[in-house]
Amino acid sequence: MTFTFIAILAFALLALCFGLLLGYAAIKFKVQSDPLVDQIDQILPQTQCGQCGYPGCRPYAEAIANGDEINKCPPGGDATIKELADLMGVDAKPLDAAHGVEDVKKVAYIREDECIGCTKCIQACPVDAIIGAAKHMHTVIIDECTGCDLCVDPCPVDCIDMLPLTQSTESWQWRFEKMTVGDIPIKQV
Repeated sequence: MTFTFIAILAFALLALCFGLLLGYAAIKFKVQSDPLVDQIDQILPQTQCGQCGYPGCRPYAEAIANGDEINKCPPGGDATIKELADLMGVDAKPLDAAHGVEDVKKVAYIREDECIGCTKCIQACPVDAIIGAAKHMHTVIIDECTGCDLCVDPCPVDCIDMLPLTQSTESWQWRFEKMTVGDIPIKQV
């Protein structure tokens, strides 16, 4: 046997041992998440805007599960508060004005002729809805934008506007009340 073959065999055995060890550790030390937190997180709008005082929707869901108020999410508005109240078995409260007001869904719009390609808006976007490259103009993927407004402040040339999203046949989504067909729940869109 050559030295190269022995080295390759040694690395293969070492990789196999580490793979088995990591696989065992992943099963043995798996962290179980709270199913209530998962349900609350699914109800929240996933804007990751931080208007509730938490860095994202998942930390806010954990706080709600631990007893925090359910009325701190302006992007979710009254519909989210009502759904959270139903889930948690508490009374629905009006939106806490200290965290903002519910308004029309907005999306970011970059005036591309003014964009200098600094990438600061890309770095600020929590959902990667802005595309572009350094020193080139950027644009917003409207279907991905959550309207969190976090990209506006970092822009050094103030070329980002938050525009209301008009309803059209492409952007319309039906909202169903909680219903069941037989024993099968219909998920709210």
